[in-house]
Amino acid sequence: MFQFLKKQIPHTTTAYSLLLEDLEKARHDLALAYDNFDNAMEPDLIDCCIYQVNAMHMRYKFLLAEAKQLNEDPYAKKPLELSEP
Repeated sequence: MFQFLKKQIPHTTTAYSLLLEDLEKARHDLALAYDNFDNAMEPDLIDCCIYQVNAMHMRYKFLLAEAKQLNEDPYAKKPLELSEP
């Protein structure tokens, strides 16, 4: 699923590969949280599942933003700092 991220940065970057593993785990946990929500019957359990889905969604978005930040071109961040006067 994240092949576009893996191609641009070599696998030797351990921090990046660990981040991708965490991202995949977060995606899996989010899918499980949605499954739990779909199967919940009791009102209190539904509330619990809603909180769980929201927490997993926020974690996934955070990890995705971190992966994108590691994948960015440094010139795109600060073009004036890298250019010669």
